[in-house]
Amino acid sequence: MSATIALVDDDRNILTSVSIALQAEGFTVRVYSDGAAALKALLDNPPDLAVFDIKMPRMDGMELLRRVREKSDLPVIFLTSKDDEIDEALGLAMGADDYIGKPFSQRLLIERIRAVLRRAASRREPQTPEEAKAEAIVRGRLVMDPARHRVTWGGREVQLTVTEFLILEALAQRPGFVKSRDQLMDAAYQDDVYVDDRTIDSHIKRLRKKFRAVDGDFNGIETLYGVGYRFSEE
Repeated sequence: MSATIALVDDDRNILTSVSIALQAEGFTVRVYSDGAAALKALLDNPPDLAVFDIKMPRMDGMELLRRVREKSDLPVIFLTSKDDEIDEALGLAMGADDYIGKPFSQRLLIERIRAVLRRAASRREPQTPEEAKAEAIVRGRLVMDPARHRVTWGGREVQLTVTEFLILEALAQRPGFVKSRDQLMDAAYQDDVYVDDRTIDSHIKRLRKKFRAVDGDFNGIETLYGVGYRFSEE
């Protein structure tokens, strides 16, 4: 069954051209011309992945992502204005899985969509209870269940996006050992998709924020300036 992609953009030319390109690749496509029109549909009948433009009337992409993240870990790719680093950093900090700048190559967007979908699918593959138990990661108060894409800290659940989960998993697999930004990029972006250092830093900030929402004293992800990050079991 083909994956369903939701496109949210106030530029009808982009909606039309990208829809045609995605449908030619076998995707099912839903289109929305603004965030307010898309919100209820995305929550009531979630697609497999959504692509949000940031600058839209009525409800922009940032607010739409914030509303969606309150109730869903739907994979989201942001379309940002060319060279607008603020858009990119804010989008990643709020929980977007990836971003691509306008103007963009449709082929590049399709490859980014496939990459995020593959990462999401890898978290949903069915396993036997024995396999799931064997693959669970327990590090002090942290428990990660890859089979169910479930994370708890001190028994309290923490909702993570696919990208956030993969970064945390890479750190937690070897607590105390430093992971460089390049290593974390390789863990989270496994499909030859280039991202820069700012992307990883933004995801780390988002991870810390989510864990501190359930434990204000959380300091399990340490920064080694100029080197990378490491997980501490505390």
